[in-house]
Amino acid sequence: MLRLFSSPACRQHDLGPAFPEVPQRLEGILRRVAEEKLPAEEVVAHGRASEAIQRIHDPRYVDRFRRAVERGDPLLDSADNPLRPTTWEAARAAVETTLAAVDWMVEGSGRTAFSAVRPPGHHAEHGLAMGFCFFNNVAIAAEYLRRQHGVERVAIFDFDVHHGNGTQHLFAARRNVFFASVHQYPFYPGTGAQSEIGHGEGEGATLNVPLPAGAGDEEYREAIEGKVLPALRSFAPQVLLLSAGFDAWRDDPLGGMKVSKEGYREWGLRLGELAADCCEGRLLAVLEGGYDRLALPELLTAHWRALDGGGRPGGKETD
Repeated sequence: MLRLFSSPACRQHDLGPAFPEVPQRLEGILRRVAEEKLPAEEVVAHGRASEAIQRIHDPRYVDRFRRAVERGDPLLDSADNPLRPTTWEAARAAVETTLAAVDWMVEGSGRTAFSAVRPPGHHAEHGLAMGFCFFNNVAIAAEYLRRQHGVERVAIFDFDVHHGNGTQHLFAARRNVFFASVHQYPFYPGTGAQSEIGHGEGEGATLNVPLPAGAGDEEYREAIEGKVLPALRSFAPQVLLLSAGFDAWRDDPLGGMKVSKEGYREWGLRLGELAADCCEGRLLAVLEGGYDRLALPELLTAHWRALDGGGRPGGKETD
């Protein structure tokens, strides 16, 4: 069962046409979802965000972010994080939307949700904005699943072209949240070496599979099927979360990889099979990167349908 979640506030956050992270990313996705007649839901605030955010982010950082927007500051922490009057509400709406998707997903088995939100989140640290990211949407979702829904083991797989430094660091010392990433390396933000495996109680609950620039479908297939999927199966998560970045796409203006639409669809099928085996099909993907505005809607819907086995009885993807 498929459902996409989004929010008008996420689309009203406009940083100008020269900035890569633009409202048109979501607008194109929603048009495509409507054309394919896929279930979609618009989310308005229900008050879930504030407490959930502060379970992951330093309250002093949250206050600093809010005050910076209120003052009209031009950026937060780096030039990659410009501010507009809409930034605070958009970032909160991204969290609200993702938590609404979580609540829907856990209501029954076989539910595949996609949180189509912006700003993205996986670079956001405990007390620092980075790489277009302000609140770490997928990390907040993982902690919300544990505290609100009593889920003991959550796995996060990040396939954005950039390593999800914020997500890794937030859970690096914990064994109850497994973090895996396949990403271009060396590349922004500089983290994600194979030697980074977590620490303390969390040692071994982090898996990084760095790939060189120019890697395509074959290299990703080897990384995902040979390393990521076996590690996820061994961890046996009760819910699978994806940091779904589509900037490893061969024509993405910010990436340097060569993944095709078929590549995204193929590993979507494998991840959907894993979720069916380990998590009663409970799977949530959260949008991260992907900056080819024309290709993004097609890549996302192809991957999402594959996660749900094509959205058809029997679980087989077709063209």
